[in-house]
Amino acid sequence: MAHGAVLTPLKSQKSNAAPAATEQRWVRWVLIGLAGLVLLWLIILPLAIVLSEALKKGWGVYIAALSDPDALSALRLTLLTAAITVPLNTIFGVVAAWTITKFRFKGKGLLVTLVDLPFAVSPVIGGLIFVLIFGRQGWLGPWLDSHDIKIIFALPGIILATLFITFPFVVKELIPLMEDQGTGEEEAAVTLGAKGWQVFWQVTLPNIKWGLLYGIILCNARAMGEFGAVSVVSGHIRGETNTLPLHVEILYNEYQFQASFAVSSLLLLLALVTLLLKNWFSRKSTH
Repeated sequence: MAHGAVLTPLKSQKSNAAPAATEQRWVRWVLIGLAGLVLLWLIILPLAIVLSEALKKGWGVYIAALSDPDALSALRLTLLTAAITVPLNTIFGVVAAWTITKFRFKGKGLLVTLVDLPFAVSPVIGGLIFVLIFGRQGWLGPWLDSHDIKIIFALPGIILATLFITFPFVVKELIPLMEDQGTGEEEAAVTLGAKGWQVFWQVTLPNIKWGLLYGIILCNARAMGEFGAVSVVSGHIRGETNTLPLHVEILYNEYQFQASFAVSSLLLLLALVTLLLKNWFSRKSTH
């Protein structure tokens, strides 16, 4: 009787699960084929066009476009912007994620909402906000002019706009990871006499290091490729406030197609390197 009571449910579970585990082969191939066509049309084909157009007139034209002083200036500004914004957002992301996941306090939901704000606001609107605050006709414009401080149409404005757009990436990567880990190890370390910084460096950081690197890679990719917010605050001053995406737009608008595609291929190369690092860090983080 006991055996019958156990075996009967197992049999029914097996019969119920079988139809869900089987599907017709042609359905799988149709879905795979559709996904492959979408990837081919939206990703692979545009990338191939960028590379072919960049090399259309030979390596000489390609190298000349990349070695142009304006292109080199845009590259330096892009790398400088990323070098400043990524560490700042890394510090903010770690502090915000640690605060949100390890402590209970009033306004926690508001902080999480503010972290998501750049995802909900258009980058152009984000850039316009800084123009309204720091521009010549903005709230702080007259005071900045009187003290000869230039933010809009200069490097500080580009840094601020990029910071606003990229600050969610590290914190959004760390929050679910730290919530999943809980607070048990930190509490055990405190019980054993560890202080705040000791807990962070010896317990928290080793547990989040791969997720942190993954978030840094995403933040860096967005910082180097940001267009909308930077376009509003930069002023498009050639050789001074143009990043690589803005330089590509200017070249294309001037009908310098090979040069624009050559610079685009440089951004493409940076994106591919970022993608490889992202996948590697993602596997490490999962492990």
